[in-house]
This record gives sequence, C-alpha cells and structure tokens, in this order.
Amino acid sequence: MVQIYIKKVEKLGQWTMIELQGELESRYNNGLDGNSVGDLHFTKKGIPLLIIGHHILYGKVVVLDKPFAVLEKTHPLGYHAESSQDSEAEKLEQCVTSYAVQAVVKTKIVFTSRPKPIIVNVCRKV
Repeated sequence: MVQIYIKKVEKLGQWTMIELQGELESRYNNGLDGNSVGDLHFTKKGIPLLIIGHHILYGKVVVLDKPFAVLEKTHPLGYHAESSQDSEAEKLEQCVTSYAVQAVVKTKIVFTSRPKPIIVNVCRKV
C-alpha cells in the first residue's frame, strides 16, 4: 500500500482556470511557455473579455461541480544510513514524498465563441 502525504499551505490561493476552444499558436513557433497570451478584462456586468492580438473573445464564468487542488511536490529529505538512533518509522517518514496544496480551483472562465476582429475607425483628414 502506498501512502501519499498532503499538507495544506497556510495561505491557500484561489485560482480560476481558463478554457478555450481551438488552438493557440505562437507567432514565431517557439511555444507559449513563459509568454503572455493576451489580456483578460471584465465588463461592468462581470462578463470576461480576452484580447489576443487583434481579436476579442467573450466568455462566461462557470462554477465547477468538483473543485481541483493545485499540488506542489516536495522532495524527500533522505536519511543517513549510519544514524542508528532513528527508528525505522522516522527513516521511512523522511523518505516519503509529500505534496503541498498551493491553491484550490473552484471556477473556470469558458470562451466558446469564435474570436471577433477588433476594428478601429481612424478619421482621415481630407
């Protein structure tokens, strides 16, 4: 039997997932890791807007049926084999990998509509 130890962090964050339909591609084909995808805003009525480049997406906030926990793996400390003073239980406890709950995800923002182009009218002097 495998036991997984989970501990709670003192200040637990509350996160929100973003769900998009379709694919996002980087302009330079170097991936999205570490890059800004777009700007997330909310209207006065609480409707989420996602602006990606010259496109805008409208979404809605949905409460999840079952919340998710965001876990961070904490590596075992290890033990020294030559320290015979430690009991077997203490040695086992030092070798077990545990997880810390960093945040809880209770809501998600869903963008299901197609992106609409942002068009700006520029007045030209004649």
